[in-house]
Amino acid sequence: MIKINPSQKLLIFRKNIPIVMKPKIIGAMLLFTISYFTMSSQETPHFSDKSIQKSVIVNCSLDATWWKWTTHEGLKTFFGENNNIELVPGGPYEIYFSMLAPKGQKGGEGCTVLSYIPKRMLSFTWNAPPSFPDIRKAEEYTWVVVEFEALSERQTLVKLTHLGWREGKDWDGVYKYFEASWDTVMGWLRKSCEGE
Repeated sequence: MIKINPSQKLLIFRKNIPIVMKPKIIGAMLLFTISYFTMSSQETPHFSDKSIQKSVIVNCSLDATWWKWTTHEGLKTFFGENNNIELVPGGPYEIYFSMLAPKGQKGGEGCTVLSYIPKRMLSFTWNAPPSFPDIRKAEEYTWVVVEFEALSERQTLVKLTHLGWREGKDWDGVYKYFEASWDTVMGWLRKSCEGE
């Protein structure tokens, strides 16, 4: 059990602005968080232990590799026709593969940035491709974690892990689709770094 002296105040940062909070408020926030994450399994989705893991060494500096994954212009060098990205938690991380497709079928519409550690890690939600309309319409997102490690001034190791898989035949199909697709994406990334 955590004990907090009632006279203590805690300093919390929100959008880089310090906020002083009394323990009573912290306790209420903690109670809400615990109750939210302990809902019955009928209210929260069940995720399998499956994950897709890919890695590639690219001939790009860490700075260049980070830029490729985290900026509008960078993504266009290897991933999709166009994109809408804002590198803030909750910001869009939408990669469009077909600009001529109807709205909702262009690619990563609705995907968002989950978190990031500059030049070390990026995580974002990911949706099913249009070829799996039931899962796509249900807006059941998986998530992707991309890790970056400088091996030298001109080489970077990129590790990608795709998580959040549910059970079922359609989900097995989506998993199989991305098992192959992420190999393609990592190949595009490696090729985009040639000659840099």
